[in-house]
Amino acid sequence: MKTESQAAPADIAARAAELRRAIARHDRLYYVEARPEIGDADYDRLYRELEAIERDHPELAAPDSPTRRVGGAPLAGFAPVRHDPPMMSLEKAHTEDDLRQFDRFLRDELGADRLAYVVEPKVDGVAFSLRYEHGLLVRAATRGNGDTGDDITANARTIRSLPLRIATAAAAVEVRGEVFMTKAGFLRLTREQEAAGETPFMNPRNAAAGALKQLDPRVAAKRPLDAVLYAAGRLEGAAFARHGELLTQLAAWGFRTPDFQPCQDVDAVLDAIRALEKRRHDFPFEMDGAVVKVDRRDLYDRLGATARSPRWARAFKYAPERAETVLRDITVQVGRTGVLTPVAELEPVRVGGTEIGRATLHNADEIQRKDIRIGDRVWIVRAGDVIPAVESAIPEKRTGAERAFAMPAACPACGGPVVRPAEEVAVRCTNPACPAQRVARLEHFASRGALDLEGVGGVLAERLVETGLVRDPLDLFALTPDALAAIPMRKSATGKEVLFGAKNAAKVLEAVAASRRLPLERWLFALGIPRIGATVAEQAAACHRTLADLAGSPLLRRVAESGADTPVPDCPVKYEASRALLAFFDGAYGRGLLARLDALGIRPVAAATPATTGGPLAGKTFAITGTLSVPRPEMEARIRAAGGRVADTVNKATTHLVVGADPGGAKYRRAQELGTPQIGEPELLKMMAR
Repeated sequence: MKTESQAAPADIAARAAELRRAIARHDRLYYVEARPEIGDADYDRLYRELEAIERDHPELAAPDSPTRRVGGAPLAGFAPVRHDPPMMSLEKAHTEDDLRQFDRFLRDELGADRLAYVVEPKVDGVAFSLRYEHGLLVRAATRGNGDTGDDITANARTIRSLPLRIATAAAAVEVRGEVFMTKAGFLRLTREQEAAGETPFMNPRNAAAGALKQLDPRVAAKRPLDAVLYAAGRLEGAAFARHGELLTQLAAWGFRTPDFQPCQDVDAVLDAIRALEKRRHDFPFEMDGAVVKVDRRDLYDRLGATARSPRWARAFKYAPERAETVLRDITVQVGRTGVLTPVAELEPVRVGGTEIGRATLHNADEIQRKDIRIGDRVWIVRAGDVIPAVESAIPEKRTGAERAFAMPAACPACGGPVVRPAEEVAVRCTNPACPAQRVARLEHFASRGALDLEGVGGVLAERLVETGLVRDPLDLFALTPDALAAIPMRKSATGKEVLFGAKNAAKVLEAVAASRRLPLERWLFALGIPRIGATVAEQAAACHRTLADLAGSPLLRRVAESGADTPVPDCPVKYEASRALLAFFDGAYGRGLLARLDALGIRPVAAATPATTGGPLAGKTFAITGTLSVPRPEMEARIRAAGGRVADTVNKATTHLVVGADPGGAKYRRAQELGTPQIGEPELLKMMAR
């Protein structure tokens, strides 16, 4: 059997196609059907093999390749997309009688004795549309005002449950649905935001909307987004007689679809809605009602629409779930980055089937804005059916014994000083050795996105800190096999201490040793510096080679001194993040950390990229005009990966203008004036392949 390096081009092309099909299938099994057939390591092996083939043979790269889901530079803005037909909102029904009147109106309009319907759960997400041409995803757009939305193709491609190609020969298929964030994903995101001192999103819908409006698709890719498809827009070469038939086909194409219920009449509709409400909290997403649609699609044109809503559908809204209780006290927790978070201690109350005794209050500003006082009677809700929160106080029930809350002047965990930077809502403990931060910092240091130290977390992290073996995450590199194996983890049924054990200790120390070779961006994220998430760590590593370079970076100082809204060339790190990095490495803890890393022989460097090590496009600068076969950010990323530069305008330094379909006049005319060579996409791909 031929190896890849010996294979003929036809063999390589066939292997690339095979890998794309396999990865797409495994994506569907994992993200849509929740029944994966292979583990993460095997999936990663397939993905890396495809990446290698496309890197060595860029002419084989396909617009529907899974490697094209994420990539490219940030967008300058969102292009408008006009919806045809418009994406309308649904008129709401709040009572069962409202739905009976809706059914009566439709039957009178149509002269029918009975109408069949479909009932779906109402996903509280962000409405969007996808357009496929001959099966290939070509555009995604938000609903916007219904007539015009924003082109979010680059961000939508990062959602793994959305197929990049569907099995249809139809000239055009537009499908519509909701982008949402799962409850579990929303919970993780808000915890990360609070740990970083950021104001958390109020609910999963806001979090999903914020992700879709990111100009940098790499940021959107890190948000736990999913999507459900339940409708169609313009169809060319495809038709569906019934709505249930459409949903069945959407599922066959690989989309996540709602768990719908066919109903033969309005009585069955009401039964289905009641049954859905009983399962309200079982869905992985926030579900705030049901959607009722006429099943026969040929009736839609006859029934028509109002100025805002179709007449053949209604959204039934469930009553919001909240409960009244007493706010007994407000305590303060300390997170891994030292952020002090106020927590409401409540008289226990049941909300949405769960007993709530504590609820987040986010920060002091939020408490003041809502005028919440200790001793108040308050309304409790669950944000996104996930996070217990104090919705509001009930001031008319105050007795006069209520007390105002003030954030502590010292850290409640270590007694150290606390500060609130002028531009932040968070109050922070400034003591890096604060014991309340140690376990959380250790878990972050060992997390998958950081150093990926499998096994270091949960109970082991707590025991490492409790026993004094780890006071700082770098203490992991001084652990001995015997000391780690002897850590008591729990008591057995007979009361005997169960130790961590030699086998487990060996695995942990092997992972610790392997982490020494990880690149700068992973180490920078692992340090848990306030405001430095994975994306900022990648940006900082892209323009610095080592931690030492970063610590004394003139680039970061220029950004920090330039002002919040002034971009600095060659440095993608924003103003507040630059200030946070400089403050960390200028401080005693940061300086000591650098010295200790050096003493341990740990000197992480930025991952080398083709752009920094040469490439077929090295020394060349490209401008692009017109539409290419892939989104422009993707092509720009491929140019940079091949060693080239990308310019927004044509000037004397531009060596080539890449001309796609429907080119703009300004760049084209400027290239003619300067004599800049003009090439098409095929010529560009050939240059990349040299």
